Amino acid sequence: MKALVTGGAGFIGSTLVDRLLAEGHAVDVVDNLSTGSLANLAEARADRDHDLRVHQLDVRSPAVVELIGHRRPDVVFHLAAQADVRVSVADPLLDAQVNVVGSLNVMEGARAAGCRKVVFASSGGTIYGDPDPADLPVTESHPQQPLSPYGVAKKAVGDYLYAYRALHGLEFVVLALANVYGPRQDPHGEAGVVAIFAGRLLAGEVCTVYGDGRQTRDFVYVDDVVDAFARAADRGSGLVCNIGTGVETSVLRLHQLMAGAAGVPQAAVSFAPARPGELARSALDPTRARLHLGWAPWTSMEEGADAVLRWFAASR
Repeated sequence: MKALVTGGAGFIGSTLVDRLLAEGHAVDVVDNLSTGSLANLAEARADRDHDLRVHQLDVRSPAVVELIGHRRPDVVFHLAAQADVRVSVADPLLDAQVNVVGSLNVMEGARAAGCRKVVFASSGGTIYGDPDPADLPVTESHPQQPLSPYGVAKKAVGDYLYAYRALHGLEFVVLALANVYGPRQDPHGEAGVVAIFAGRLLAGEVCTVYGDGRQTRDFVYVDDVVDAFARAADRGSGLVCNIGTGVETSVLRLHQLMAGAAGVPQAAVSFAPARPGELARSALDPTRARLHLGWAPWTSMEEGADAVLRWFAASR
């Protein structure tokens, strides 16, 4: 298979690239390196047996259409995004330019290339809005009523993919991801609480918890997520599939797990005011992914937290 991965130098994207190369596929990476890093692809690029090409290019550029048309991949894995909800609120035009217009460039390129499928990284934490706790874990039949420009853009791309399938026969799978964590996640960002906690615990610093810490998230390990992407290349056509564990973990419980794994079980936390608009609870039902992709998460929170801490410790 010839694959093209947008955002392929990022945290999830580079892990997917490693998986595809290990399976013997040819891979093109498209990344503008604004948040991704070539360091994430260092091992992949160093192996001369790998058929890997890296293109430093922004998905907002019309050149992306030409590149995809020229490279003619069988499957496009579209992960490039403006992924900060707060940035989308502050600058919805920027968010739409990257996440909507950029995605349309990718679709036009895939159409021009005669690709058989686009596998799209959506956001299960935003497209469903703020579900009633009684509806958790959320299924794909739940109304998509996003409350941020980021979530609106992710929903819109799913709608465009549906239209492109009807108009042009371009197959797709939308993977609605829960809170993905793992090695290579940025500990200096605002979105990856597992990475942030890892960085601070290893530095002997106090972790900040916003609100009362009882807010929950569905944390899913990056290797498990990448397995879903790989499976979606040949399965699940025309579907939205939740990629999560269905299990809620509170921020305080996460801190407790990670502090224990870091060898500082009594580590203190500092509390800060709750962030406006933050969901109180979140979890995704992965049943459809099990039925149609043959996928299920296998990494426990304890195993994942330990792996993240070991990776960050080795990277310091």
